[in-house]
Amino acid sequence: MTSTTTPAHSLAHNGRYITWLVSDTAKGLASALFSFAIPLIALFATDDPAQAGVISAVGMTIRTLTTLYGGVLADRHARIRMMVTGSVVGVALSVAFTALALTDALTFVALLVIEILLAARTGLFDVAGESALKEIVPGDAMGRAQGANQGRDAVLQLAGGPLGGALLAAGAWAIGAAMAVCHVVAAATAWMLQRSAPHEAAPSAETEPDAAIPETGVAAAATTAATPNARREIAEGFRWLFSRADLRGVLFVATIINLGFSAALTTVMYALQQQGHSPLTIGLLGTGAGVAMLLGALVAPLLVSRIRAGAVIIGGLAVSTIAIFGLIPFRSPLLLGLILAAAVVFIPAVNAALMGYFMVATPTEMLGRANSAAAVLGMGAMPLAPLVAGIGLSFIGRETTLVVGAALCAIAVLLAVSNAGLRALPAESAWAAHAAQFARR
Repeated sequence: MTSTTTPAHSLAHNGRYITWLVSDTAKGLASALFSFAIPLIALFATDDPAQAGVISAVGMTIRTLTTLYGGVLADRHARIRMMVTGSVVGVALSVAFTALALTDALTFVALLVIEILLAARTGLFDVAGESALKEIVPGDAMGRAQGANQGRDAVLQLAGGPLGGALLAAGAWAIGAAMAVCHVVAAATAWMLQRSAPHEAAPSAETEPDAAIPETGVAAAATTAATPNARREIAEGFRWLFSRADLRGVLFVATIINLGFSAALTTVMYALQQQGHSPLTIGLLGTGAGVAMLLGALVAPLLVSRIRAGAVIIGGLAVSTIAIFGLIPFRSPLLLGLILAAAVVFIPAVNAALMGYFMVATPTEMLGRANSAAAVLGMGAMPLAPLVAGIGLSFIGRETTLVVGAALCAIAVLLAVSNAGLRALPAESAWAAHAAQFARR
């Protein structure tokens, strides 16, 4: 009698995953360029950190609100088709931004409007792209897929700042033109992904719910509801998420750490601009961080597969918090870049552990709404970050504003250490069994 083992799924030979990755990367580069450029363009246009903070804060608020509806749309409609539509909308908005830049019409109001529209596009359509990954990659390869995504994000971080700085040196129109090209690539590859599927249907019909995780009453209600109701479906996503003791504690920690981390980084960026550093110099600030994230992404799969996810998350957040405190006494771009590198080196492992477990634990038919609920909770306080940075620089100074951001990060680490559900998250091989225990409750 012989026994056979099923070979591990190869992501390199999964053509649909490669196509999805190209589409998602192109869209991510467009977002990275705009996110880097908009605060600096606003500062050049207004010479007021507070007004620049208002633009970013409003954009984050709109993105947070529209993400709720994006999750509903992702669970109602064919997700890959939504990827195509979202990228086409991105092309149109990027062309509009380019036209405004070429006509010297990028006033405070114009920047605020374009920020709102692009943020709404992200919120309504990007959840579908994230959720589509579960339809393309099997569960036993999800950890490696998330690791690859973290490596991709590191490359974007590495290239986005210097590229954005170089483009912005040529003019704001160059940022818009590059964004348009990126969205064209994203739309084309998403269309190829749609064409390569045997058929396209709504998520509930495309795939069966995860065998290891029974469908919950909430998910069943969402599937069988006769009349669509966005508010009810949004509430179902939050109820499902808060019913899971293995997930809910992580979300509050993420909210606070994101606020503190983002406020500190935005403060550093605004302060360098006010000190007279060029966009290219500020862009190069992210180079060290990008290299560190890339190195961190290379070791993330090893850490996630060998160490308990709870320990990876708590340890990574603690290192980042210590580094944020280290930003306070320094003003040199070189030293700040090195400290930022230390702050983000374990972030890929933290994200791989969080996102990988979340994807395994969430039923397919609930994934869009659960993703959006988690994103809203994680980003809920982030609209305050540019306001904290802009107003803080104007009224209490750079050092005190950085102390506020670092203190928020420290509070998040203390909450993480005290959270039993987070500490109990196991290593990758035990994710499915651990998640199934909570699904049966």
